Amino acid sequence: MSTRTLVVALAMALGLATYSFASHAWGGYHWARQGNPFTLKVGDNVSSAWDANLDEAITDWSLSSVLDLAKVGGGTQPRSCRPTVGRIEVCNARYGNTGWLGIAQIWISGGEHITQAAAKMNDTYFNTPTYNSYSWKQLVMCQEIAHGFGLGHQDETFDNANLGSCMDYTSSPAGNEHPNQHDFDQLDAIYGHLDSTTTVGSATPSSAPPAMDQIAFDTPAQWGRLVRSSANGRVQDYELDFGRGHRVVTHVFWADPQGDAR
Repeated sequence: MSTRTLVVALAMALGLATYSFASHAWGGYHWARQGNPFTLKVGDNVSSAWDANLDEAITDWSLSSVLDLAKVGGGTQPRSCRPTVGRIEVCNARYGNTGWLGIAQIWISGGEHITQAAAKMNDTYFNTPTYNSYSWKQLVMCQEIAHGFGLGHQDETFDNANLGSCMDYTSSPAGNEHPNQHDFDQLDAIYGHLDSTTTVGSATPSSAPPAMDQIAFDTPAQWGRLVRSSANGRVQDYELDFGRGHRVVTHVFWADPQGDAR
């Protein structure tokens, strides 16, 4: 084998190795569980206009080797989208000119264990020409559900080349409607260990303060402090800390200020 061939082969191997080590977990958050793969229930609180998107996202993420998603009847009203302990509730509604296109919220106990989650799609924007398309709806649905099991973004630059993942922010969503192998690698990394207890389908931890389930986390006034923002401010995380490892974290995907509904 020539020196050139060896160099090319080594570069390719290093490239593949670099790609296999995923790096877009969301804050180390994950569901506690005692075995893999585990099944996470997804509450269906979406209208007929979103049914196919929800089904597609559930099918996509269930290709993971560490988790399966199971659609179940919704446990909340779409407008309030209150969480149900031990699972993810997914909702759509006309939430108004809030500025946000999609929201994912996770309830944390023990510093890192997700106990319940909610994902919201704002039809005030999705009913406009800017966002009323299969690609925009599927990207946001796929992404907000994935935040509910601790997956972060591969990239937050809107105008660079698409990565072929719904965890990649973009101004042109076509081609970014589904997970890619890098997302599944990251899930393998996040859930590569087992826990001594489980938060999947279980009761709220007795140590959690009641206020965590009493506050309506509908507006920035209830989200707590801003803890992270992308360069252009379109992607932000907020955190309301209740102490002793209990917090509610809200991920916000803001609509384009130039969009029709703003």
